[in-house]
Amino acid sequence: MELRVLRYFLAVAQEESISGAADYLHLTQPTLSRQLMDLEEELGKKLFIRGSRKVRLTEDGLLLRKRASEIVELVEKTESEFWGSKEAVAGDVYIGGGESDAMRLIARAARTLQRLHPNVHYHLFSGNAGDVCEKLDKGCLDFGILLEPVNLKRYDYVRLPCTDLWGVLMRKDSPLAALESIRAEDLLGKPLLLSRQAMGKDSLSAWFGMDYTDLDIVATYNLLYNASLMVEEGLGYAVTLDRLVNTTGDSPLCFRPLEPRLEIGLYVVWKKFQIFSKAAAKFLAALEETAGRR
Repeated sequence: MELRVLRYFLAVAQEESISGAADYLHLTQPTLSRQLMDLEEELGKKLFIRGSRKVRLTEDGLLLRKRASEIVELVEKTESEFWGSKEAVAGDVYIGGGESDAMRLIARAARTLQRLHPNVHYHLFSGNAGDVCEKLDKGCLDFGILLEPVNLKRYDYVRLPCTDLWGVLMRKDSPLAALESIRAEDLLGKPLLLSRQAMGKDSLSAWFGMDYTDLDIVATYNLLYNASLMVEEGLGYAVTLDRLVNTTGDSPLCFRPLEPRLEIGLYVVWKKFQIFSKAAAKFLAALEETAGRR
């Protein structure tokens, strides 16, 4: 078995599609299909069940995926050990996520890696969990930043050593600004702006203790910046996470935490059996080190 062919096999297992893997590998579909058929013939085992839209692994295919992942990982680790810290690493790292102050940890890891490998470049995509997972699954992103609750079945992950705090963004001259924290009953009858993604999370609905239809929701939003402008213009109160909008100094806005306090954890995730570029692998190592130091 050639290492190159094992990488091809892992790409098909990851994409669950020969055409998708061919695009990912920059090969023609007939070339990739021929390589896979040769691999099955060499091993004397059927590795794939080919469906109309997806290919699935047989039991022998599942075993080979495990072994091939171990082999590729060991080869890359061995190469890294011989190349040492002076290895020139260049390339692109694609990261997606919603708005969160946890992006500071991502930035610290990127800054650490930049000192060693200045030719690594980063491409950020902002979106909700559905948008990020879709791009992860299609191979358009290397990593995604997701807020709890998270379905981790399809992903490997690092849990970040920080949390985000739910609260209410409002004008400093609004009636609720006089309170130190906000209870659910304080928001009854108030015009609210709610995140569409947050409305699907059990933790926030449980905190309200009521159906969303009982609330006066004047607007929903995806990302906070535009919603904060509507709050600033007096449209209502935005239920959001802390530290996403500047509320210091001359800002007309302030933030008050929810009571009882509601915090959520964060994860950096990537596809299981992901074949990382050298740049992405180095970034993950830097992130794990940064997260461990916090």
